[in-house]
This record gives sequence, C-alpha cells and structure tokens, in this order.
Amino acid sequence: MKRTMFQTLAAILVFCGCLMVAGAIKGEPLPAQAAEKRPVAAATTRAPEPVGMFAEEVAELPESEPVSMSIPDIGVKDAVIDPVGLNADQTIEVPPLAEPGLVGWYKHRPTPGEAGGAVLVGHVDAYGKPAVFSKVHDLRPGAVITVDREDGTTARFAVDALEQVGKDAFPTGKVYGKTDAAELRLITCGGAFDQATGHYEDNIIVYAHLVS
Repeated sequence: MKRTMFQTLAAILVFCGCLMVAGAIKGEPLPAQAAEKRPVAAATTRAPEPVGMFAEEVAELPESEPVSMSIPDIGVKDAVIDPVGLNADQTIEVPPLAEPGLVGWYKHRPTPGEAGGAVLVGHVDAYGKPAVFSKVHDLRPGAVITVDREDGTTARFAVDALEQVGKDAFPTGKVYGKTDAAELRLITCGGAFDQATGHYEDNIIVYAHLVS
C-alpha cells in the first residue's frame, strides 16, 4: 500500500496515551507493565562502537510484509505480526488486548528490511498478564531481532539503543523521520501508570538497524 506523509503524520499524533490494562479504548496505543521508571540505554541513533557482525550495514531488502518476529534475548519466539493502519478518527490501530502475543506492523511505513524506518508496536501487558513486549525494556545494544517476511526471507536487525521518553516529549522526527538505511523501531509504553488519566506516562522505543 502506498504510504503517504499525511498517513505518517496522522499516526504520529496519536502516540500520546496508552490503553488501560482493562477496558481497552480502541485506537490508543499500547499498554505497559511498568509501574515505575526503568533504566534504559542512552538515547542514541547508533550504538557507539558496533563490533563483529554488527559493524557494517547491509543493503536493504525489497518490499515484503512481515509475518513473525523473534527476539531471543527477551524470550520472544515466532510472534505473529499483523498489519495495522489508521482508524476512522485517524488514530493508529493496535493489536487487540485479547491477543497479547500479537505484534502490529504499521502498514503505512516501510516493511522491515526495506529502506526507511519500519515500525512495530506491541503490548507489554494485557489484563494484568505479560504480553509480547513485556521485556523490551531489558534489550541492550547488539541484541538481535529477526523478522520473517512473506517472501521467505528473514531480516536480521541489531539493536542500537533504547529510549524512554515522556508522552509529551515523543521524538517524532527520530522515530518517523526519513532515513535511507533499513531500520526498525519497536514502540510500547513504559513509566508510571497515571490512575487519574488511565494512561502510562512514557513510551519505550527501541532503535535497530538491518545487519543481514
């Protein structure tokens, strides 16, 4: 599907709140398990000194929709990926809480492995139980993320950095901005849960780049 600047900007604008663990509100992004701030790696766009197999970027892959993903360091194995788009009110769709293991690929961005920044979203918890991104906050630079694609290829990414930011300071340009390299962003929520608003205060963002 053709991805337009309007669609991208519309999705950016809704990353300001999160679902409550119970009583989901369709269209708002991603609940989180964290009840307090968790330390994460410094917010950089590249790990400072990549080594070994992560030292060189590789050419991007052709377009092909993602099917499943694995993140061995945090126990994610063959998590199914479904495309998500925009609701009628221009909020981003998210995987249903009833399927806490499901990952959403924002289909108005590149497919994982294509040139540009692909975006995957997932729940951290659902109805009080851990979900697919429950341990994303534990990822560190160099961790491997693999995405199996519809054409039979596998895009292998290395984590560059993690960032935990307040919802009112979401780094729109860094997450959704143009990049010529094949990159990946994982987005979920974090920080303290605000009982008054029914939202978590922060986002946790993982930045990664294609290595094979």
